[in-house]
Amino acid sequence: MYKKIAFALCGCLWSAGLMAQPDDIAGVLREVEQNNPELKALSAQMESRQLELKSGNNLQDPQLGAYYLPFGEHVTGDYSEFQISQSFEFPTVYSARNRLTDARRVQLNLDYAAKRQEVLLAAQKICQELVYLHKRIALEQNRVEQAETVYEQVRELYDKEQVGAPEMNKAKVSWMQEQFKVRVLEGEKQNLLLLLRNLNGDNPLSFDQTDYFAGLEIEDKDSIWQGRLISDPVLREVVHRPVIAERQLRLIRNKSLPGFTAGYNYQGVAGANYSGIYAGLNIPLWSNRHRVKASRSNLRFQESYSDVQIGTAYVAFETQYNEYRVLLEKFREYESTLNGLNSDRLLLEAYRLGEISFIEYYMELRFYRQAYDAMLEMEQQLHQLRAEIHKHQL
Repeated sequence: MYKKIAFALCGCLWSAGLMAQPDDIAGVLREVEQNNPELKALSAQMESRQLELKSGNNLQDPQLGAYYLPFGEHVTGDYSEFQISQSFEFPTVYSARNRLTDARRVQLNLDYAAKRQEVLLAAQKICQELVYLHKRIALEQNRVEQAETVYEQVRELYDKEQVGAPEMNKAKVSWMQEQFKVRVLEGEKQNLLLLLRNLNGDNPLSFDQTDYFAGLEIEDKDSIWQGRLISDPVLREVVHRPVIAERQLRLIRNKSLPGFTAGYNYQGVAGANYSGIYAGLNIPLWSNRHRVKASRSNLRFQESYSDVQIGTAYVAFETQYNEYRVLLEKFREYESTLNGLNSDRLLLEAYRLGEISFIEYYMELRFYRQAYDAMLEMEQQLHQLRAEIHKHQL
């Protein structure tokens, strides 16, 4: 009885696990973000580095020292001394270092966001390739059925001695080629699912989406670029580098100010003792030499280099955007031309009526099918280009 209950529970859990499997792109991206091993490792490393940055603004350790001098020739009692002290940098140093630490924490978060974007973009493009393969497989399976129908008709004509063996063999080879295309596409699909599984931490994923759903029209160029400047972690990290350099310069300037030491001192000899406050001053005459100039030069470099990188990124984006627009126009022309032709049915009808030979039917059909395949490939390229243009939205 208990075994049956246990098996029933296991079955329910297994079914629930299957039902929980994502079957669309958004669901896959959520799973990958949660399970990707590279993101998990980077998250752990980022936590460690955050704590390391936090510890960089601690006070110096207190110093404790003692003397006991019983040896030597002296008429008084043994000499003893005890001292405890704490060193401090100038107060503004701590606030400047804290601001620098905050800036470096932001940089860590941007580094993680950039890696996350990279991983999710890769997963999204794999999903889009899978959608393309689903559409191709459905199309090729339909073509297999058509090729089988044609082969059966040619074989009947061959049995009636109305066509020769070469024509029947060509019809059979055409049917076999279509079957082989389906097997090749199924193999490509399994390879992409393996890549997706690897991105998902070796956890299996089911993906049954058969259309892209997202439209192909995109916003104007300036609107997208402004969105990328605000949201793209790669560009934000480029803009953030001068901020770190500027806060580093402020810290170096503040470290030119003197440091302090305060403490307690006790001295005892010949039954008498002295105790009181200990104070010291650290003047950084040599330790900070040339560091302000070096930090100022680094700030100028980061500001100019950031401008160069933003300019380069914009040129790459503009090129990508223009490429998308040209490809979209070409795709729309293919779409409007091919979707209204119904060439497969018309050619098959012409062949059945004897208006064209099998060779003519096959060559014409091949021409139109190549054009339709090119249109599907263009559609996939457009969706992948669109994903790259809008990667900052991931």
